[in-house]
Amino acid sequence: MEQFNPAPIKPEINLDDLNKIDIRVGKIEKIEDLPKSKNIVKLNVNFGDHSRTILAGIKQERENPKEIEGQQALFVINLKPRKMMGEVSEGMLFDIGYSDKITPVLAIPEKLVPNGTRAE
Repeated sequence: MEQFNPAPIKPEINLDDLNKIDIRVGKIEKIEDLPKSKNIVKLNVNFGDHSRTILAGIKQERENPKEIEGQQALFVINLKPRKMMGEVSEGMLFDIGYSDKITPVLAIPEKLVPNGTRAE
């Protein structure tokens, strides 16, 4: 692994701020290409009691974005819905590495847990 210099730590927050973020495990059931975008794909994610459409900019990060279909990953699900490329995203894929300019990887549970389980 090449040399990596971690970014500075962000300003402190209190527990109330952290508790505002709703991060949950969801199963990526289907990935659809958005032909108009060079970066974004459309994920259909199962959260146990409901499914959501989440747009993720992973097209350039993976040779085959469909390779993550069927996997569980972490998602932020209480972001305000956002329209992109003519579609509405109802959350955000929580990945590791993008902000540090390394090839991102999924943040995943170490073993299978029920879809909709909260991360704390």
